[in-house]
Amino acid sequence: MDGGLLALWNHQSMQILVLLSLGLQFVLFILAGVRRREDAPVRRFILWLAYLMADSTAIYAVGHLSFSSIVQVHPLVTFWAPFLLLHLGGPDNITAYALQDNQLWLRHLQTLVVQVLGVAYLLLYRNMTGGNLLGLATVLMFALGVVKYGERTWALKCGTLESIGSSVKAQPPAIHNHFHPQDMAQPPAIHKHFHPQDKATDEEFLLRRAHSLFHISKRAIVDSSVIEEDTMEGHEEYTAKMMDGLELWALMEIELSLMYDLLYTKASVVHTSLGYLVRAVSPLVVAASLVLFNLTGKDGHNRDDIAITYILLGGALFMETTSLMNALGSSWTFAFLSSTKWHWLKYTALCSRRWDRLRRLVVSLHHVVKGGAASASRYESRKWSGTIGQYNMLHFCTRPANTLTSPLLGRLAKLVAPSEWWNRKHYSGTVQLSKPVKKFISTYMRRLYSKGEFNTGMLRKKWGEDPLDLLGLYEGILKESLGVEFQEGILIWHLGTDVFLAKSRTAKAEDADDLVKAIKILSNYMMFLMVDRPFMLPGQPQNRLYKRTCEKLVSMRPANPKYPTRRRNGRIKNLFSVYDGPGSSRDTEMNDLANNLYDEYVNRKLSNVAPRLTHVARLAEKLLEKERDGTADTLKLVLDVWMDILIYAGNKCSRNSHAQKLNSGGEMTTILWLMAEYLYQVSL
Repeated sequence: MDGGLLALWNHQSMQILVLLSLGLQFVLFILAGVRRREDAPVRRFILWLAYLMADSTAIYAVGHLSFSSIVQVHPLVTFWAPFLLLHLGGPDNITAYALQDNQLWLRHLQTLVVQVLGVAYLLLYRNMTGGNLLGLATVLMFALGVVKYGERTWALKCGTLESIGSSVKAQPPAIHNHFHPQDMAQPPAIHKHFHPQDKATDEEFLLRRAHSLFHISKRAIVDSSVIEEDTMEGHEEYTAKMMDGLELWALMEIELSLMYDLLYTKASVVHTSLGYLVRAVSPLVVAASLVLFNLTGKDGHNRDDIAITYILLGGALFMETTSLMNALGSSWTFAFLSSTKWHWLKYTALCSRRWDRLRRLVVSLHHVVKGGAASASRYESRKWSGTIGQYNMLHFCTRPANTLTSPLLGRLAKLVAPSEWWNRKHYSGTVQLSKPVKKFISTYMRRLYSKGEFNTGMLRKKWGEDPLDLLGLYEGILKESLGVEFQEGILIWHLGTDVFLAKSRTAKAEDADDLVKAIKILSNYMMFLMVDRPFMLPGQPQNRLYKRTCEKLVSMRPANPKYPTRRRNGRIKNLFSVYDGPGSSRDTEMNDLANNLYDEYVNRKLSNVAPRLTHVARLAEKLLEKERDGTADTLKLVLDVWMDILIYAGNKCSRNSHAQKLNSGGEMTTILWLMAEYLYQVSL
């Protein structure tokens, strides 16, 4: 068997490499969009492997072709070298897998020069650029490969935050004002370029509006000081309506998608005059090469080599034609046409609605290819997944203590990775962000906006201070509970909230259900960020404090549990479980642990052990006291504090972290950060 594989490689190595390279390009093209959402871990893993292998396979194939004697036996393989350059250019929907890839654009430029010189030498050395038809086809494909590879390198450079900052300073203001409204009920500033034929669906309307406001997101991501104060004139009333109807959420979700395009795809170079020209010419070049090769005599060429050549040409023609259709039908083209100085082109494409018809055709084709139902949204790929992470400390600390029934997958994971990694993943969960929670957050942000609490897009006060100060409760115990460090405050309020809810009578009323659910979702979400994604939070990480607190909580579990039946019935299920996130039927254990914590640190007045737990118990005691005397709506207060902490986290998170997280779906804190930037612009 080994001898057979070795013989196959010796005789067919180049054929295997070029087909593998082409296959990797199709994998990248098909799976690149999965990074817009956080789910699909298997597909993301395949995409990651394909991204790592694509360049190395093509580069190795060029080197192998240069030094191999296979050309003498299979002369046609030299014609394949330009296709490898084309593959190094990659598809339009992925340039960088991680934000750091953009910073390495100079390394890609160096590789570009080396590979182009290598292929040029190979073609000259093998005399493939002569006057025959195959030589002409080779020259055409070589030129196209150089252009597409150079285009990818330039897209990587344009995807750096430094380049985006430069483009913000150089971008003409006109692009922000050309916007086609759905109806005349929009702000006055939007009506400047209204045409009666400009009609769109609600989703298309929001998508076009996101393009018209994209300059705000670009300025925010690079912290640019360039501000055009007249671009948001007349938007205040409309913004308030959008917040009430949650349209602002959808708008910011689309902004995330547009920013993803700028950072991780070729959007910055495709949607330019030169980019459209390249895409218009590319299919013609490939088609001409296909015709020339078809007219070339096939005598002396291996039948398999001829078939592979047709596969390479067919694959290139499909990819380039698809690239052209996607570019012309993209919403980015609307922004380009709206701001172009060629008025005849704007009139021909937009006012006659020809572009609208083309876009509907392209979107429908995408929809058919993906197999979606006719009634499903055609713009789903532009939307945020709407799911947020959940992690609860009491849930984690009440996990089964019996190591014999611990998950089998967890035991295997701990052999190859630290146990902390398994604990973070196994005991985390996700939840769909509901409309009531969005409504609570929108109302709170609107209140901050109306009070002038946004200063250059940032909150003026300490996390959680505003809702406490509003009720005159900022000084004393509640101020101390916010912590010195931001993540310390999250830990204290997370546990304090759970203890308060476990002992609160108001929280158990039916009419408080929405408030309680919102509080738990936001509390668990912030704890999830602290444990699993601390880079998305401001301040110093508190990993040591978190571990010590968990150890103390585990030691406070009831010595003689009152629920042996549940644990006995759940042993087999726990043995094979993959995820055990919050809400997995351990409410009784969590309530008992919360009561133990409260009794030990409040009733027994122990203050010399685990000081953060002392703050937790005192926070719960203070909230229960306010609930009993009726001086404050404690549930509303707790929710306001969590919303303030959430908005503060989004505003104070580093821009680089926001940008990095876009390659795996983005975070809710990023959406709120963009909302704050938008609200600040409106309030100018």
